[in-house]
Amino acid sequence: MNKQDLVAQLVRQLQASARAALAARDATTSEARDGATPDEKREDARAAHQQGTLGKAQQKRAQRALAEVDAVAQWKPGKMSAVGVGAIVEIEDPDSGEGRTLFLAPVGAGITLTGPGGDGILSVITPASPVGKAVLGRKEGELVEISDREWQISYVG
Repeated sequence: MNKQDLVAQLVRQLQASARAALAARDATTSEARDGATPDEKREDARAAHQQGTLGKAQQKRAQRALAEVDAVAQWKPGKMSAVGVGAIVEIEDPDSGEGRTLFLAPVGAGITLTGPGGDGILSVITPASPVGKAVLGRKEGELVEISDREWQISYVG
């Protein structure tokens, strides 16, 4: 599987998150500035303050997403034998056979990516996440416990 395709998908989703945060910031700023008459603004200073706070939070969200884009855009993960940042990891429940495919990235936890040609779904995890901590440094065939459930690492690439 081409990891650079996965990285490109991750970058696009992080950029979309940044655009959404900037649009929300702009809408909030506009509403705080233009959404009420001066008399209404004086009467409801708390609402104006809350809108200002929300706008600042959206700005921080956008800045974080853009920093994550910068961190990931130049990243080139390679082939691995043990789970590390950049690994594609398949885990299976040894009893039920249920499985998941994970992509361990430096940022982007919770984002869903698709395999080449739409083949398969990969969940982005980070080393700081509980699942990332459980699989980090492990090798194919090892068992890991995630959320009181045992999983076997069936592939590391």
